[in-house]
Amino acid sequence: MTKNHTKLVAAALWLTAAAAAFAGSAHMGTWKLDESKSTFAPGATKNQTVTYAEAEGDMIKLTVEGTDKDGKAVNWTWTGKFDGKQYKAEGNPIIDTVGYKATNDHTNAAKGMKGDKVVFTGTIKVAKDGKSRMVTTTLKDASGKKQTDKAYYDKQ
Repeated sequence: MTKNHTKLVAAALWLTAAAAAFAGSAHMGTWKLDESKSTFAPGATKNQTVTYAEAEGDMIKLTVEGTDKDGKAVNWTWTGKFDGKQYKAEGNPIIDTVGYKATNDHTNAAKGMKGDKVVFTGTIKVAKDGKSRMVTTTLKDASGKKQTDKAYYDKQ
């Protein structure tokens, strides 16, 4: 086997493993908000639809569609990995970056930043059957008071 052939085989195996890892993630797919089960602080943004999809290489693309406190449409995207590092959020006026870290097969921890300040922390927990998930986020309001939202989603 030539040196180049060995590198090509290694790259193919790595890409196959990365694709299998993403395909097996409980978070992948489209999630719809079940507002009747959810609780939000006054003035909270509500993410009605959240989609996790494969992006190029080993990256994941998150697309969010929701409404702000005034009922205006909010749409933003994030492309990154579940490695805890901060990756840029496009179109979100509240945060510049988000970091997601897998804590187990069904749970991710999240941290959103605006500049060098933490805006929110949270947990995204997919049910064992993979049909629903709960997102708990804690953030500070304009007066500095901590508020927690609990959003429940159903897999589409």
